[in-house]
Amino acid sequence: MEFLTAIWQSIVLGTVQGLTEFLPVSSSGHLALLHRILGADFGGNTLFFDIMLHVGTLAAVVAVFWRDILDLFKKPFKTLLILIVATIPAGVAGLLLNDWIDGVTNGPYGVIVLSCCFALTAVLLLLAENYSKKRQTAQPFGWKHGICMGVMQAFALFPGLSRSGSTIAAGVLSGGERKSVAHFSFLMSIPVILGSALVSSIDVVKDPTLVTSIGASGFVGIAVGVVFAAVSGFFAVKFMLRIIEKANYKWFSLYLAVLAVTCISLYAAGVLV
Repeated sequence: MEFLTAIWQSIVLGTVQGLTEFLPVSSSGHLALLHRILGADFGGNTLFFDIMLHVGTLAAVVAVFWRDILDLFKKPFKTLLILIVATIPAGVAGLLLNDWIDGVTNGPYGVIVLSCCFALTAVLLLLAENYSKKRQTAQPFGWKHGICMGVMQAFALFPGLSRSGSTIAAGVLSGGERKSVAHFSFLMSIPVILGSALVSSIDVVKDPTLVTSIGASGFVGIAVGVVFAAVSGFFAVKFMLRIIEKANYKWFSLYLAVLAVTCISLYAAGVLV
């Protein structure tokens, strides 16, 4: 039964991770919420499990944007340089604050933090949609937009504050063209996911019990979850690219607002802790 439980929980978590990583609704927030609801802790190491799911979505990004990735290494390397600089804020914040953020999210007030971050993402998406539809012209993607998106990506380390949603909003609100901003946002996920996987690997080398505590069923669950995250992530990217062309974020914003209110209500009723 433990084996079957790990499988179906991984299928749910992997599918949700893949869909929500690229839709502007926060994959980390949904995973944190689902871990609480399902009671899925994978040997007490949910962070390692979640990082592996993110690696699955990395495969989806590479599959869709492999040409854009190759273009990064063509002269004059402007987009590559912007990407490197834009990754620094999240990298520094992750190294300094990751344990604290994880503690806050999994602490007694974690549901409140999640709800507030869901609501903040909803506001950012509404602002981006309204601004995008009112402005007359958009600027070619450049350093200003990349840096604004990089700073926002650092704040998006908080589960519930969507990485894709907040970075796209930052790029649009700073004047960037929607499609270019979206492509850059998806590319930004690559070094962040690789960095998280590297840090996790180093932690495992220092403390092998982080992995051995997962157990055989947990490892099978991780493998299944990664596959489902990759497949669902691929379709989510394709869907999101169509949505971005219309700058139609209001339904995501409404969903997040309802989710935030629901989480707070369930927390207040003692149903969700």
